[in-house]
Amino acid sequence: MLKDYVKMIRPDSEFIKTKLQEARAELSGYQMKLKEAKLPVMVIFEGWGAAGKGSVMGKVIKNIDPRFFQVATMDTAPTDDERRRPFLYRYIVEIPEAGKFKFFDTCWMKEVTDGLCHGDMSEKTYASRIRSINTIERQLTDNGYLVMKFFFHISKKEQSSRLDALQEDKNTRWRVSEDDLWQNRHYDECLDIFDRYLEDTNRSTAPWYIIDAKNSKWAELQVTEYLNQGIDTALKNSSLAVPILQNTFRMKQMPLLKDIPLDKTISDDEYRTRLKELQGELDDLHNEIYRKKIPVIICYEGWDAAGKGGNIKRITGALDPRGYIVHPIASPEPHEKARHYLWRFWNRLPKTGHVAIFDRTWYGRVMVERLEGFCSENDWQRAYNEINEFEKELTDWGAVVIKFWVQIDSDTQLARFTDRQNTPEKQWKITDEDWRNREKWDLYEQAINEMLFKTNTSFAPWYVLESVDKHYARIKALEIVVDRLKKACRKVK
Repeated sequence: MLKDYVKMIRPDSEFIKTKLQEARAELSGYQMKLKEAKLPVMVIFEGWGAAGKGSVMGKVIKNIDPRFFQVATMDTAPTDDERRRPFLYRYIVEIPEAGKFKFFDTCWMKEVTDGLCHGDMSEKTYASRIRSINTIERQLTDNGYLVMKFFFHISKKEQSSRLDALQEDKNTRWRVSEDDLWQNRHYDECLDIFDRYLEDTNRSTAPWYIIDAKNSKWAELQVTEYLNQGIDTALKNSSLAVPILQNTFRMKQMPLLKDIPLDKTISDDEYRTRLKELQGELDDLHNEIYRKKIPVIICYEGWDAAGKGGNIKRITGALDPRGYIVHPIASPEPHEKARHYLWRFWNRLPKTGHVAIFDRTWYGRVMVERLEGFCSENDWQRAYNEINEFEKELTDWGAVVIKFWVQIDSDTQLARFTDRQNTPEKQWKITDEDWRNREKWDLYEQAINEMLFKTNTSFAPWYVLESVDKHYARIKALEIVVDRLKKACRKVK
């Protein structure tokens, strides 16, 4: 793209001045429309060192009420903590709320292209990063985000002149980094890498706009007009359905819930013996996964009163409390609801070597949100593929993803509900919502079967825990966790 880039003819100063006034006013007028439409806008500024990204950003945001935007500066290397998270983590936690702008002073591009420029990134890693970036940008736009990407382009000569001018002034010398100087010395090599990246991530839903950045006001006009056009188009398209993508992940076979026998039991003596053995093994494995920096994500879904809590307690009973956290997932908070539905789960991912246990998960999108009308049909139909992509991102990162469906029958649930209702110390466990959900048992069963069928991938399969006998379910869960962690540890020296 950069190599084929042909500059637009720059208008005269008076024309730019007039058009800038119009474009600034138009951008200012979009603020309330964005708020009313709940349109989140993610604006990414990339480009050459000293190309003027920060200067233009400062001018653009002057046209926006400070309550409607935030700025994220991502030009520093990831921290040690961020390096222990998935590649996309530190960027996704910064995405804007509905109805607001988020301006990124560089985003995921810099981390990738820096890696290639300095020889710190393999071709395999580069390809993986590109897939991740294209996937998340598509997911964001599919879920109502406007993603605007600008690359500020200047020549080698222009960059050199600007760097020299900045260095000559003691008040601006600090703005010139060693990386900027290195980039200018290796301009042609960097140009090849930047061009490759732009080509690899240029998509119709999130295209690149190359900005002629030689003149500051001309650059501001280009950015502001493109931004206005993008917002106008996004507002017009906001009510359109998004195409449902075909699944490209290999699935494992999964029986229907009604075909799973629930007569599995274990004696009390065997339960106590196996519980002690398995918890001992898990205790040892926890030390090993910490040493080998293997992240573990254990997901629990299941019927109300199926025994998820007791099952989780037997897992955590074998773990060092400093190395795990349990996330009980309830209805999203307002600030969570205002973002991509996976955002609150990205925020809760563990560091390498740690364990995150989710008591209910992102699968709420295709169960409760589907059945209670909290999202559109187009939303939950898209979610199967989005969830598979999310879990693939986690497993590619190196995480062990273990998903449990805790299964009981309707009669067992009724008996447990009744027991909770009639036992004072258990009454906090039963709510009116539980009884309402029970009335929709058949609808939920249909949705669950579809969920299991469409998300039982080879890299993140489902395990059904037959939980009429809670002891049996606990032992089975422990056996699966121990087995999966042993296999993961064997792969890492």
